[in-house]
Amino acid sequence: MAGSLKSRVMTRFIFLLILAGIGFGVYRGFDAWITSQGSEPERKHHLTHVVQRTPLTVSLKDQGTLESSENYEVICQVRGSNIITSVVENGTYVKKGDVLLTLDTLFIDEQISERSKYAHWSRSGAEHWLATVKSRELAVAEYLEGRFVTEVLAKELELIVKESDLLAFNEFLTFNQRQFEKGYVSADEVDLWRRRIDIHKVDLDVMQSDLTVLKEHTKKSEMARLEGELKVAKAQFEASDERAEADASRRDRAIEEKDLCTIRAPKDGLVIHPKAASWKWAPDITEGGTVYKEQVLLLMPNMEKMQVKLGVVEAIIDSITVGMKTIVKLPGRAPIEAKVSEVADIARPPIIGSGDVVRYDVIVELPKLENLKPGTSAKIEIMINEVDEVLTVPLAAIIEIEDSVYCWVETETGAERRLLQTKPGDDVSLIVESGVRIGDKVVMNPLIYTDAPKKEAEDGSKEKDVPGTSSLGMTGA
Repeated sequence: MAGSLKSRVMTRFIFLLILAGIGFGVYRGFDAWITSQGSEPERKHHLTHVVQRTPLTVSLKDQGTLESSENYEVICQVRGSNIITSVVENGTYVKKGDVLLTLDTLFIDEQISERSKYAHWSRSGAEHWLATVKSRELAVAEYLEGRFVTEVLAKELELIVKESDLLAFNEFLTFNQRQFEKGYVSADEVDLWRRRIDIHKVDLDVMQSDLTVLKEHTKKSEMARLEGELKVAKAQFEASDERAEADASRRDRAIEEKDLCTIRAPKDGLVIHPKAASWKWAPDITEGGTVYKEQVLLLMPNMEKMQVKLGVVEAIIDSITVGMKTIVKLPGRAPIEAKVSEVADIARPPIIGSGDVVRYDVIVELPKLENLKPGTSAKIEIMINEVDEVLTVPLAAIIEIEDSVYCWVETETGAERRLLQTKPGDDVSLIVESGVRIGDKVVMNPLIYTDAPKKEAEDGSKEKDVPGTSSLGMTGA
């Protein structure tokens, strides 16, 4: 009796346990179903990336131009504007003395003819006035040593004759006075000799005055006239001579410039046009083109000293230093390892159409190589920084929203948005300082979650709804 009772109790207990187990299982299944239905994301993703630590190289990839660090410049030495009549093709190898470029000489030929005419004309005038100077120099000497002396001597001789005649007349007057006293001549005869003596005295005074005027006044006046004419002749000669020299100089310079219109190779080597050197920003050198004095016409590069020049934007230039490792890729050649040899301190002049982009020249010196062609485009990769192990996230998994960087991480309850603190990485990924951990699975197409309901931030406040999002794209540093 007691045994059967105990058996029934055990049976009921076991039955109750079975019912309890079935009820618990149904509850857990229903709860799991409810939980799964409530956490289902609005949009599903199919591709993720596992966050992990990897070695990373931060580099700048850009394109530059191959050029020579030493260029012999062929410069136009002809004044004014000149038209090119012939020019060698870009990239031609020439020998010393070969004709590189010719300029039109029609205008210079006209200048030579015109200046030759004026040079001869001016020289003729100069020679005429030179002869006049010599003649007037002789006229001064002729007057002082000849004509003046002759005139003075003539005046003095006339004066002596007059004085002699006066003495003779005085003797005749004395003789006639004696004869008058004796009664041999009349009084009229005596008066006649007195009048002659008076006239001779007057003439003698006039002649003495003429002699004084000749010595003191006429000489000075004549000398002033002759010396003035001599100075005029000298001034005319100097003006004509200077004009003749100037015309001859212009003619000779035109002749020299005509020779400069034919430009020959100063040495053996390669000839390139300035348009192939992008750093010159020079106009094209073509037949029919116009060039000016001091303009660079052609370049002959030193093929043993080649370099690559590229323009780096202002935001990155501070990260580049001399000596950085660089990989240079030229068309049809294996990659070349080189180093940065120069970083410009001053930005290059802005180019029309470039907007507000400021660029600095960076020079990468190349080792000696054969068959390099200046002007060739070169792909450059400057190794700015190399790190062994860093946490990275692909650029494709990142979105930038109002200057903040976000990604979506796959969790048990769906995709969760994370705010990231990043640093520049390479072309495909960014360095992450906080926001994700090793092993997290980031969604590779985060754009499908940009319209999902906003989650509460850690401080309990609602994140600000943003009108739009954009992909974060970064290349190089």
